[in-house]
Amino acid sequence: MSETTDKEKKPPLNGRRALPSNNSNDEENEVPEMEAFGLIPRGFNPTDYLRVVDIHMFKEPHEINKQQHHTDKYYNPKLIVRRGQSFQIQVDFNRPYNPETDQFWLEYLIGRYPQQNKGTYIPILVRDVLKPGEWGAKITHKENNSIRLSIMSSATCIVGKFRLYVAVLTPFGILRTHRNSATDTYILFNPWCQQDAVYLDDEKEREEYVLNDVGIVFHGNINDIKLRSWSYGQFEENILDACLFLMDKAELELSGRGNPIKICRVASAVINSRDDNGVIAGSWDNTYTNGVPPSAWTGSVDILLEYYSSKQPVRYGQCWVFAGVFNTFLRCLGIPARLITNYSSAHDNNANLQLDFFLDDEGKVDTTTTKDSVWNYHCWNEAWMTRPDLPVGFGGWQVVDGTPQETSDGMYRCGPASVQAIKHGHVCFQFDAPFVYAEVNSDIVYLRRAKNGTQVIENIDTTHVGQLIVTKEVGRDGMMEITEEYKFQEGSEEERLALETAVMYGVKKQTTQGTSYQPQTDVDMEFQAQKAVLGSDFKVTITFRNKSRNTYTATTYLSGNIVFYTGVTKNEFKKHSFSAKLEPYSSSAFDVVIKSSEYLSDLLDQASFHFFVTARINETGKILATQKATVLEIPSLRIKTQGAMVAGKEMSVTVEFTNPLKQTLENVTLRLEGPGVLRTMKKEFRQIPMNSTLIWEVKCIPNRPGLRKLIASLNCDALRHVYGELNVQIQKP
Repeated sequence: MSETTDKEKKPPLNGRRALPSNNSNDEENEVPEMEAFGLIPRGFNPTDYLRVVDIHMFKEPHEINKQQHHTDKYYNPKLIVRRGQSFQIQVDFNRPYNPETDQFWLEYLIGRYPQQNKGTYIPILVRDVLKPGEWGAKITHKENNSIRLSIMSSATCIVGKFRLYVAVLTPFGILRTHRNSATDTYILFNPWCQQDAVYLDDEKEREEYVLNDVGIVFHGNINDIKLRSWSYGQFEENILDACLFLMDKAELELSGRGNPIKICRVASAVINSRDDNGVIAGSWDNTYTNGVPPSAWTGSVDILLEYYSSKQPVRYGQCWVFAGVFNTFLRCLGIPARLITNYSSAHDNNANLQLDFFLDDEGKVDTTTTKDSVWNYHCWNEAWMTRPDLPVGFGGWQVVDGTPQETSDGMYRCGPASVQAIKHGHVCFQFDAPFVYAEVNSDIVYLRRAKNGTQVIENIDTTHVGQLIVTKEVGRDGMMEITEEYKFQEGSEEERLALETAVMYGVKKQTTQGTSYQPQTDVDMEFQAQKAVLGSDFKVTITFRNKSRNTYTATTYLSGNIVFYTGVTKNEFKKHSFSAKLEPYSSSAFDVVIKSSEYLSDLLDQASFHFFVTARINETGKILATQKATVLEIPSLRIKTQGAMVAGKEMSVTVEFTNPLKQTLENVTLRLEGPGVLRTMKKEFRQIPMNSTLIWEVKCIPNRPGLRKLIASLNCDALRHVYGELNVQIQKP
């Protein structure tokens, strides 16, 4: 190579470091096949020495490596192993290997500037014994010109795609195998290895949180929990490469990629497109031009593959989409992960542990001054790992959240925050624990500005926020409540202590002492909404319980709002006020009818309503206030299969849907996917008249036997969040 071209290839120098940062798994350096020790004598012939003829990686799904390392499901032709656990390769030489005279070693390299002290260049000498959790190699079998090697990787090594070379020592220099991408080796996190930071000791949990490629998203609201399936697809073709690309995109130094804390932190930023052109662009305003509405996605694969090829944010996502894709990323790399739903999740703009709802003189909520909101639900993820950066006891599940809500250290990201630290109020421990603590623990305070300008507290609701936190059951599709992991029993001594601890560590808690607050204690007000199907009328009921011997009259005001699931109001569609007479020691119920004609024209994605009820007791001037979210029942899709379901043989799947609305649905999109059965398919329908049924039949060839899940979604402007699913048992051929 001439001198000029050599200079051009050198990276630009940087006064702070001798080598540029090594933060791309994709880039490579050139490794010399002959590394001479000095002048080479004329008679030197490399073929006289031990030479590598071939390397066998045992990388097929049915072979020993992928079986033992639980990586046989990855749709990827290369060797994939987990760190801290031995794997086998075979090296064929040009003649029998003689340990007395021959010397060879292995070299694993990653990135463009491999360095031994950074863990990006790993030379491995052959030894007699393997030490658990440390790099090493030993010969297990010799036959003719071949040797079998057992290789152990370090339990803390970098996670990514390594290049393999075999080097042979000669008197005049080192001879290396040429670059061969067929011997590339992916090394992943290992929840089966006790020395790995992500070690999880329960096999059933490992099967769920690492190996399950479908999951459940719980949505709706606290009074009407809905669920839908999500295809994580972490083993599908090109997904592993797409996940490694995310770390390159986030410019995470290769030397930091053995640390799950760092990986989670940078991934929570790169999953959303705010401030770094990350994977998904969020949209919460019900307009999804030039993109896919969040409710239409059935899984993560399409999103990750589109981002991997276009390098541009994929439009659009909302919290469960960010969480679904994040879960795929974590499970794909081998970090145990689960998707969490927090019902009535506080988005507290100034992190003061209270959500301030301002009422006007009539007792209506003033939307111009109220900045905080309660999300019907919010999804985030938990990832399992040790936390050597925190005191003992804060390892285990960590909250990570890819939905952009507030900035953390200058970027939209959140976590990892120890669930245990949140429960006990130890919010001083990194990262972002105060924000998550507020999401599950805030009080709702109703304030009214009096004539003299002071704020009067009319009502405090301490139990509305974070009343239910759930995830999918292990090994089954049911719901598992994990509220107790995040908080102590409401009103218990421990809960008080955790709150005091959080306040001590700097969570702002405004005191209500200075303000005059004496609630009306002898009257209770409750609000109930009837379950209703989208497109029908329903009624809501307000019940007063007068526990005193006085007769009261209550001026009652009901406001019905169509809201985004984030609790932000789009518009008020129902106003109703009445005067209620409350007899002593008795209950009285008042019904209000909500007609479909009042709400249908403005309905949003998730068919969510939010009712505020305020009642002023005229005799005392005190105000009772409550709020409740309700969700309409949305019709579902039906999925059927025909014919034998055998891996490698064609089968047929039918999706059916009947339009329940009193209108024609236009520009309807159907999606269908199932990991291991079929890649995502889409179909557009121009119109579905009212009461008519659509039938869509597709043919597919499943490639993986076992219990699989088909997931479908339907979307159009008038109707979203329509899902269907079916479990199918694919037989072995």
